[in-house]
Amino acid sequence: MYYTLNQLQIFLRITETQSVTKAAEALHLTQPAVSIQLKNFQDQFDIPLTEIVGRKIYITDFGKEIAKAAENILDQVAAINQKTHSYKGQLTGRLKLSVVTTGKYLMPYLLSPFVKLHKNLELVMDVTNRSHVIESLEQNKVDFTLLSFLPHTLAVEKLDLVENKLYLVGNNEQKFKKKPYQKSILKELPLIFREKGSGTRMAMENYIDRNNLAIAPKLELTSNAAVKEAVISGLGYSVMPLIGIKNELENGSLQIIPVNGFPIKTMWRLVWLKGKKHSPVAAAFLEYIRKEKNAIIAKHFSYGKA
Repeated sequence: MYYTLNQLQIFLRITETQSVTKAAEALHLTQPAVSIQLKNFQDQFDIPLTEIVGRKIYITDFGKEIAKAAENILDQVAAINQKTHSYKGQLTGRLKLSVVTTGKYLMPYLLSPFVKLHKNLELVMDVTNRSHVIESLEQNKVDFTLLSFLPHTLAVEKLDLVENKLYLVGNNEQKFKKKPYQKSILKELPLIFREKGSGTRMAMENYIDRNNLAIAPKLELTSNAAVKEAVISGLGYSVMPLIGIKNELENGSLQIIPVNGFPIKTMWRLVWLKGKKHSPVAAAFLEYIRKEKNAIIAKHFSYGKA
C-alpha cells in the first residue's frame, strides 16, 4: 500500500463531515480533487470504505476503523512536527475547534491574529450545528467549542467572549414604526425558526415561553444563512443574532423591528471539558484569548454594544 498523509487527512475529514463537498470546503480543495484522492485511497483496499446511497456517502464499519487508524497516524505525525519545531523554539501542533454555524462570524477574528503569530500551527475547525458541536465536545475530539448555551449534560469550563444579541428582523418590504411594538406582534407575523436544538431556537423559545405567547413556526430551517435568505425573500420574519446580519442591516435588505423585551441576550463562550489537559497549542491559544479578547471584540464587534 502506498497511501499518503494527504489521503489520510482527506478520508478522515470525509468521515467527520459525511460529505465530500464539506470535506473539500474544510480543506480548501476542489470537490473533484477530493473525489480523486478518495478513489485512489479506496482502491488500495479490498473491502469498501464508503457506500453511496442516493446522493449521500456512508462510511462502512471497515471505513470507520480505517478512519480511527488514520487519526492516530496524523496525531503521531503532528507530534513529530511539534517536537521538531519545539527544538527550534517555535510553537507548533494542531488546534481543533468545533463551532456552531452562527459562530463563524466571530471565531475567525479570534483565530487570525493567533495563527499569524504562530505560522507552524495546523488549524482544524468544524462549523456545524449545535448537536454535533456538543457531540465533539463530549467525545473529547476538539480542544474548544464555541457556544451560546452551555450543555447541561456535561461538566465544562468556559470563557465568556461577547454578548450575543438577537433581534426580530424582516425584509424591507413593509414599513414599521420606530416605537417598540408589544410582544404580541410575534403572534401576528409568520415566523421562521431555526431547527430544534440550535442556540438561536432555544433563545427564541425561552422568550416565547416567558411571555406566554402561543406561536407555531411557519417554517423551520437548519442554518442561519438559510433563515437569512428566507427572510430577505419575504417568506417571513425571524429572531436572528446581530452578529450574523450586520451587512444586511447596512445594505437595507433586512431591518430590525423594535419589540418590547428585545434584544434577547445570551453570551458567546469558548467552552472545553472540565479538567481537560490542554496541548501546548491549546494552552497558548487560551492564554492569548484571555489577554486579547477585549481588544479583538472592541475592534471588530463594537456594534454589539448598541
